[in-house]
Order: sequence, then structure tokens, then C-alpha cells
Amino acid sequence: MRLIDLQQAIAWLVRRAGLHGPTRSPAAAFSAALGALLALLILLAAMPPAHAQNTPVATKATALIIESAPLGEVIIHPQRELAASVMARNESKLSAEVSGVVLRWTAEAGSAVNKGQVLVDIDPVDFRLAVAQAQAAVDASLARFRQAEQQHQRSQALVAQGFFSQEAQVERATEVALKRSELASNRAQLAVAQRQLAKATLRAPFAGSVVERLAQAGEAVAPGSVLYVLAETGAAEVSASIAPADVAGLRRATDLVFETRGQNYPLRLLRVGSTVSAPARTQEVRLAFVATDATQPPPVPVGSDGRLLWSDPQPYLPAPLLVRRGEAIGVFVERGKVARFVVLPDAQEGRAAAVELPLATRVVVRGQATLQDGAAIR
Repeated sequence: MRLIDLQQAIAWLVRRAGLHGPTRSPAAAFSAALGALLALLILLAAMPPAHAQNTPVATKATALIIESAPLGEVIIHPQRELAASVMARNESKLSAEVSGVVLRWTAEAGSAVNKGQVLVDIDPVDFRLAVAQAQAAVDASLARFRQAEQQHQRSQALVAQGFFSQEAQVERATEVALKRSELASNRAQLAVAQRQLAKATLRAPFAGSVVERLAQAGEAVAPGSVLYVLAETGAAEVSASIAPADVAGLRRATDLVFETRGQNYPLRLLRVGSTVSAPARTQEVRLAFVATDATQPPPVPVGSDGRLLWSDPQPYLPAPLLVRRGEAIGVFVERGKVARFVVLPDAQEGRAAAVELPLATRVVVRGQATLQDGAAIR
């Protein structure tokens, strides 16, 4: 109410009370004055405060106080792990290639052997006899071949003197060719006999350790009978089974290690299997120890079990920074003086979520629970 309105109201109350009218008795005048005073007091109480005249109807929303940090300072790289084991690149079952009786074996299970070392001797008597027989056949063939050559040379001289016909000369040349072929055949038989004799001795095809010995002295063996199981000591590999979804991250990882008995050994990726196993739906991966060559034993024994560890190169946001808005889960980022909600499509409540934002993006790390998209922040 304006000041002029208040003055008009007071004048009306005075006239109503009759203070400027005809002369009244003191009692009547007092009663009229008292009523006018009460009415004035009621009117003043109903008036709004003077400063309320300048207050707008609606006020601007108060900016919310939050705390933000660059994405690069809050992201994490979760550590992945797989059960893994050290395997020999070659683990061979060494079998007998000839029939015979085992005379002796030279290496027990757990023994280290060198390449070419004798492991088993099979009775060689029959094979030596076969070699001697083949050698005799070669000697006889060689003698006949030489005789045929000499006869052919004499026939050539007689033909030149006119004492030998051309047809007989051709027969002598044919005889030489037949004796030469016979000699070659017998020499091949000798090579086969010598090869069988060599097979009577089983040798280590590579340096390794004996996993299992099955040879027994005095036992008759046949071709294909397993006598030894030998594991190569050099160039061991680490084997693990991985889900196809994790293969891409494993390929990009730069901190692969094999952890066993509290020790970590750096690894490098060799290959990833191209097929997925039917029961477990996994792929086999093979890795090699770093700073070792194929001739040196691995830093841990073949057969050791452990874990394959690496840090996922994909950046993730910690679960406490994520919020749900409607059906979506995401994170609030600071853009100027406004908070914006960024949806993370594969995010799940209570779990870290992969993020593809620039590392310089400022992420709200405190006060995000009460934010709404587009809210003013400071």
C-alpha cells in the first residue's frame, strides 16, 4: 500500500470517528477515537513490509557446489588375470622303431639328457646280420659289374678288328647296364639294413628332461612301443585360456607377467589360437619369457602353475563416480558452468565402466548424486 493511500485511510477513520463533526460528549468522543485507533492498527498489521515491494515473484536457482577432476587423474586400468602354466614347446613320446629285446636303458625319470644321448639299446644282433648279408650282396654285385665292364671293353676292341659282331657288342653293353642296376639295388638294401641297425639305439632328439620312463630291460618291444616321454628344457612357453572378448586387450597390453610363488616374470605374446574350444568357449594363448633364448632353460621349471597378469589398456571409471538417471548409467562432466550427463552404454551398477572421453575432460567427483543434466554448478 502506498503512503498516499495510508493518509486517505487515516482521514476517513477520523471522519468516521466524528472528531471533526459536531461537538460530542467527552465519553462519546473517546469511544469513537479508540475505535478509530483499533481500526488503524488492524490496517497497519495487514500491510506488507516496505522492502517486499521490490522483491520479484520468482528467484533464480542457486548454483550447486561440486568438485571435478580431469579424467586422466581418475581413470583406472583394471588388472586382468588368468590361470596359466609353463609348458615345454616339445613333449615327445619316444617309441621303438624296430622289434627286439631291450638290452639296457640309460636315463631315469627326472633326469636331464643332452641331444643325441643314448636312451635305450635294443638287441642289435639280428640287424648286424642283416647288414652283413646286404654287404655281401653288394660285394657280389660289384664283382659281376666289374666283370661285365671288362668284357664290354674287350668286345669293343674285337669289333674294331672285325672279330666281334655289332649285335654281340650291344649284348655286352646291356649286360653292363643290368649289373650296374643290380649293384645299385643291393647298395640300397645295405643302406636299409644299416638304418635298421641304427634304429636299435634310441637317442634323445633334443636336450630335455625325462618325464616318464617305460623301457624295461629284457622286455620285447615292437615298433610303436613308447619307451620314454621327454620334455624339451629350452624354449618353454606359458599357456593360458582366454575369453574371446579379452583377446583385444591382451594384444595391446605391455605389462604381461607370469606370477608364481610370489615372483613375477615378464612375458611377451607369441600367438593366439584361431579356434574357440567348444566346452569353455575360450581361446588358447601362448607366451614366451622375456630375455631368454631357445637354448636356455626357462626361469621356472616346466609344469609350474601360476597366473598370467596384465593391466587392461582400456581406461575405466571407478564405480563410485557413476550415477543412474532414468534407465541410463553414466557420469557427470563439467562443461563451462553447467553439469552434463554422459551415458556410458555398457556400464553396470557397482562396477567400473569403460570410458572413451578425452583425458582432459573434467569429471564430477563430488556432489554428482544430486545433479541433473543442465544444472548450474560452481
